[in-house]
Amino acid sequence: MKIGSDYKGNGACDFAVWGPLCKSISLEIVHPQKKSVPMEMDDRGYWTAGVQGIFPGFRYFYRLDAERERPDPASHFQPEGVHGPSQIVDQNAFAWSDEQWKGIPLSDMIIYEIHVGTFTPEGTFDAVIPRLDELKDLGVNALEIMPVAQFPGERNWGYDGACLFAVQNSYGGPDGLKKLVDACHVKGIAVVLDVVYNHLGPEGNYLREFGPYFTDKHRTPWGQAINFDDAFSDDVRNFFIENAHHWFRDFHADALRLDAVHSIFDANSKTFLQELAEKTELFSSEKGRKYYLIAESDSNDVRLIRPGALGGYGMDAQWNDDMHHSIHALLTGERRGYYADFGEVGHLVKALREGFVYSWDYSVYRKRHHGSSSADRPAEQFVVSIQNHDQTGNRMLGERLKALVSFEKLKLAAAVLFVSPYIPLLFMGEEYGEDNPFLYFVSHGDADLVKAVREGRRNEFRAFDWKGELPDPQSVETFLGSRIEWEKRNDGNYAVLLKFYKTLIQLRRTIPALSNLDKGNLDVSLAGNEKVIFMNRWKDRSNILGIFNFHEGDKDMIFELPGGKWKKIMDSSDEIWAGPGKSMPETAQNGDVVSMRASGVVLYSREEN
Repeated sequence: MKIGSDYKGNGACDFAVWGPLCKSISLEIVHPQKKSVPMEMDDRGYWTAGVQGIFPGFRYFYRLDAERERPDPASHFQPEGVHGPSQIVDQNAFAWSDEQWKGIPLSDMIIYEIHVGTFTPEGTFDAVIPRLDELKDLGVNALEIMPVAQFPGERNWGYDGACLFAVQNSYGGPDGLKKLVDACHVKGIAVVLDVVYNHLGPEGNYLREFGPYFTDKHRTPWGQAINFDDAFSDDVRNFFIENAHHWFRDFHADALRLDAVHSIFDANSKTFLQELAEKTELFSSEKGRKYYLIAESDSNDVRLIRPGALGGYGMDAQWNDDMHHSIHALLTGERRGYYADFGEVGHLVKALREGFVYSWDYSVYRKRHHGSSSADRPAEQFVVSIQNHDQTGNRMLGERLKALVSFEKLKLAAAVLFVSPYIPLLFMGEEYGEDNPFLYFVSHGDADLVKAVREGRRNEFRAFDWKGELPDPQSVETFLGSRIEWEKRNDGNYAVLLKFYKTLIQLRRTIPALSNLDKGNLDVSLAGNEKVIFMNRWKDRSNILGIFNFHEGDKDMIFELPGGKWKKIMDSSDEIWAGPGKSMPETAQNGDVVSMRASGVVLYSREEN
């Protein structure tokens, strides 16, 4: 069932809203003229009306039970914010120029995550477009955009969205997003949109007044759960499936990243996620190309990414936090909160070999066994990172990795990311070592809600025992201090790190052993009992060896790998990378005794006999 306003052209527009518990709903046109139109309800609780003589730009409310006016739950634009009237949008009016675009295979993606509001001084979709050439030059071919659904105010991460079909007005609204997506496709860059289907923001959320969108059957960190499995849940599911198709169909998004699906509670024999995957596959088939669903989950439940035919939920891929936590704990020494489960080099070895570190192993943090084995799942089903908005912004002071480790360790982490067999994701500014924090910020209009947000953030950080004063999420200074400073990338070690990233990405994209995401053509081992990881990857006659030293000091070791001569192609300790000076030989073979710099990484390519 298509919901919201559907402009047909020539002043004709159809409206549909689900309100099974309402006694009456009328359409109230409020600008540029006033007009009231009664709506009729069908046997499923959908109220509909077809109206003539109204055009794109007209604004409207729904009047519920002749008492109160509310925005359209499936509004396409909220020019006056979450509490204001909805605006009619002609979704067919935009002049797309991406007709030849067929997308990028998931396995080929190099993903770059941005927050629109802090990526540029302007904080708009339009301001992102001039920087796409720099991202393409870096080697990025997929832009992941944090949530753009209308949230309260002008400053927010986007996970407080209240109007899930509307594009944030302060970013540039629906036309702004379309212009950005179109520009990306013209330059060969796919677009991943972050969407939130586990909760709605607390301010401007009027769904309860229309129908049973929420249930007490389950509880989430945000209160009542969205009703995916209780009475009336069929049409709640329709709302969110229509939302996914809205982004694919009307905005040409190539993939959706589904936020925190472990907080989507659903006891049905066919879960919402399974139904969403099935409907997305059908949509892909109709359009003649693949559209992707990438889930975020901390449950390490392999069913999420197993195909439906194998009893899974059918997600195409998922974020794998275990990889991040393994690298972070090794490099920083942090062991508080969920980092209590990490810190051994063996954790990273397992992450590189299999994906999940915790595959029904005992978790000290959770005080129970956790996870399932992902050893049999393809590498292209895992998105990995060394920084992202969550792991940076959910620190009390929002420190990026640059603020926590040495320059040598930054390069070491980047090399693990790109030499791994998984899909790499960068967080904006990471490629040059941005040192401004990425903090949590909001601009709510409710004083009690602002107080609750401040207290909630303090409570979240107690498990980590971080020191310092919590930056005020409501303060505009917190938001402004989170902007990246693009011009840094041209100077000093910023420029060195940027070139290091470009080189790693180029190697990954051009060397078959690295571009082929196959865990079957992978061997990961430790040099004896030392903190040195040997990662050997191959494809046909292409063979790459990565050696990663997680020692704080230089380390002698025996070169233990298959026969043949290995030629060095990259050394992070080289002076050209602002390193302490290279110590590893230009060529090596099995049995050689070599010495490696602290926190160094070296890549070798095997020469043919």
